[in-house]
Amino acid sequence: MSIETRKLVGVTLDEASIARRSPDIDHERKVAIFDLLDENHFSPIGDHDGPYHLHLAVAEARLVFDIRNADTTPLGKIILAMSPFRSVIRDYLAVCESYYSAIKTSTPQKIEAIDMGRRGLHNQGSELLMERLKGKIDLDFDTARRLFTLICVLFMKG
Repeated sequence: MSIETRKLVGVTLDEASIARRSPDIDHERKVAIFDLLDENHFSPIGDHDGPYHLHLAVAEARLVFDIRNADTTPLGKIILAMSPFRSVIRDYLAVCESYYSAIKTSTPQKIEAIDMGRRGLHNQGSELLMERLKGKIDLDFDTARRLFTLICVLFMKG
């Protein structure tokens, strides 16, 4: 497969899976999708030609990667247990809340310290996602980071 076929050209989130949406959460979602579609490496293992469209959802406490081709013909679903992600998502979302509060009132040093912690948790979640998708979807770290952001959007409240 060429590089052009090992990529996502569309991403949607299951609206029923998303908690209440604030403007900040909606902005996070839009930026993550824009960045993801701008540059990514996404190649499901198997005999599927891309480019791909991905629909992310949470169903029965599981993360669902509904993979389709560019014209949205179903190619298959990858379902991951949420339990390995719960702790890092919970911690990441808590640090995000602290970060959003800090940018309104805190010193630049405090904001930077919180942001470093936020990035560390984000990296941890991205590495876990790559590990859980190994043998199912071939993706690079930057793609995993953007997908982890979208997974977190499914759990953000606000």
